[in-house]
Amino acid sequence: MTQRRTTLRLLATGVVALALIAPSAHAYIGPGAGFAAAGSVFVMLGTFLMAFGIILIWPIKAVWRLVTPTRRGPAKAKRVIVIGFDGFDPGLAREFSKQGLLPNLAALEHEGCFHELATACPSISPVAWSTYTTGVDASRHNIYDFLTRDPCSYMPVLSSSETGTLPRTLNLGLAEIPLGQRAFYRLLQKSQPFWKLLGESRVWSSIIRVPITFPPQKFKNGTLLAGMCVPDIQGTQGSFAFYSTRERSSDKKIGGQQFVVVLRNHKIQSNLVGPPGKDRESLRCPFTVELPDDKVVVREAKQKVKLTLGSETVEIGLKEYTPWLKADFEGISGIVRFYVQTWEKDCFELYATPVQIDPEAPAMPISQPFVYSIYLAKLLGTFGTLGLLEDTWALNERVIDEQAFLDQAWLYFDERKKQLWDVLEKTQRGFATVVFDTSDRISHMFYRTLDPTHPANAGKEVERWKRVIPDTYKRMDELVGEVRAKLGDDPDTVLMVISDHGFTNFRRGVNLNTWLREEGYLVLKDGAETSGDWFAQVDWEKTLAFTLGLTGLFINRKGREKQGIVAPGPELEALCKELKAKLEALRDPATGEAVIHEAFLTRAIHSGPYADAAPELLIGYHKGFRHSWECATGSVTKDVFTDNTRSWSGDHCVDPRFVPGVFWCNRRIATEEPKLIDMAPSVLDLFGVPIPGYMQGRSLFANSSARPAPARDQAVHA
Repeated sequence: MTQRRTTLRLLATGVVALALIAPSAHAYIGPGAGFAAAGSVFVMLGTFLMAFGIILIWPIKAVWRLVTPTRRGPAKAKRVIVIGFDGFDPGLAREFSKQGLLPNLAALEHEGCFHELATACPSISPVAWSTYTTGVDASRHNIYDFLTRDPCSYMPVLSSSETGTLPRTLNLGLAEIPLGQRAFYRLLQKSQPFWKLLGESRVWSSIIRVPITFPPQKFKNGTLLAGMCVPDIQGTQGSFAFYSTRERSSDKKIGGQQFVVVLRNHKIQSNLVGPPGKDRESLRCPFTVELPDDKVVVREAKQKVKLTLGSETVEIGLKEYTPWLKADFEGISGIVRFYVQTWEKDCFELYATPVQIDPEAPAMPISQPFVYSIYLAKLLGTFGTLGLLEDTWALNERVIDEQAFLDQAWLYFDERKKQLWDVLEKTQRGFATVVFDTSDRISHMFYRTLDPTHPANAGKEVERWKRVIPDTYKRMDELVGEVRAKLGDDPDTVLMVISDHGFTNFRRGVNLNTWLREEGYLVLKDGAETSGDWFAQVDWEKTLAFTLGLTGLFINRKGREKQGIVAPGPELEALCKELKAKLEALRDPATGEAVIHEAFLTRAIHSGPYADAAPELLIGYHKGFRHSWECATGSVTKDVFTDNTRSWSGDHCVDPRFVPGVFWCNRRIATEEPKLIDMAPSVLDLFGVPIPGYMQGRSLFANSSARPAPARDQAVHA
């Protein structure tokens, strides 16, 4: 066993070191997404060569460290651990703590402190975690939502990253020879992560699944596994597949990809869909399901089907997941799990997770260094890589049921725990942060169980699932207990448990595009009353304002939007104030409730360089309201207000003052009102690394002489 551990440690050293001279990978190019697939043989060969090289050059590096000074001051800790529980709500935490469900977090509070953690504005995960990463607000890190609009086409684009292809040429002076295409990956988040500053001061960082870290940026002295916005093998943010022997109505859409399959000779044969090939057609990977008989009915509780994908064959029963299976698309490797959703007389239905990038043979960079994901997969086993792992949309569309969703969520949780244990073991000095998404995804899908009158409750067996959220908080608390046990009583280790935001009810959807049409600010062509997704019928030459995504409202500005009609200056300012007043006066006709607590004028609360490209107004809904599903996709519907009947019944895209996050720490802090924006400067301060002047937060561990954050950019938290 000792020899095996020594071998693994040497392998790990070599893998991490390979980042210094990672070879260019062969490229697979598909429209809209870039793939670079490295042969595993060459990667492993390079790994071992680099491990040998590290041994040879270690004495030189040691001497260099001794003679080269750093800018670090006195450190207040030798190790800092930040555990992120996405969406962990302080109100629910207090309630469940009173019930005795959170003893480990209570012990952490007793040892140090517990506070609400003021979130970002807007209070949505990509914005909040970007603020955690950079120590600045959205107008400085440039992330305001999952989606934004392309001002040249008004079509949606991902806010955080861009992948694509560029021509590769050989320049001979008099002529250029085309050499095909090359992939590119670009992170659109601005500013810089605080672990980059730690690395420059020789503080090691281990970063696991922090959202908005794809594509992973290079930094010194650390490793990173990318989180939210890592695409699947098709280049999407998650496209599941559903196979059924039952014919479905042509007008019934389920999202994802759906296939009608035929049972012949006890077998079902179909394909997984992969990335586009050279002919631009999607590649296919065949699989076979062999059933015991043609009647398609479970005769015994332990009856199994045989599923074969490539060279792997597994047996699974009803309501069971396969392990991760490899899917080969002409040399591009993906991973997938299958789940038998229905197995009854005359009907067999099979769900397949989105086919994800194989961490053992990544088709594009998902870690820093590139081979870090390979190291983790070799050491801990295959794991999910998709940015949004838990398939909330499959449950929304009832392709899978609640139990299938929960089973999936906890499988991913267990994978993340293994990664956490590895970084805790490897990071005896330095910084480590690991983000768990489980609490957020389960809260989104099961919040209705906390509200018996929620419109999504009918027919969803709410009574059966009423303990899901309390049990989730209990299980997260147990994880904290395990972490504390592993860390021991080391006084030089600072442990923080945080969340990016809290949660509230989502009962009513509000289509602000429909409201804008009714108020005359948005105009449809040919007098139409409704419009499809992505502003299908919008007349941009007459439209003053529109909304897309979940958080903001854009003005159709001259000089910014292609067909903008509102002039910057007094005309723009007057329109924004007019819209703000009307939105804050909006009432739900069904109940008379106020809908929007505050419509924030972006320029009034954010002064950074990217505020000009942001929505002019950020919508701070009251609890219970949110952009409707159709509003988020740029659709104009008949009604402004609709009941939210989807399983996705909890949310946080409201006024950020209603959904603060949580902050536990084993040390007391210097303020009663910590903010998410304070996290980056706090970690830097703990290691004695100077806090750069551009950061807007302040150290939670500093004395009263600490530099205060600019009041203007904290106005939303007042």
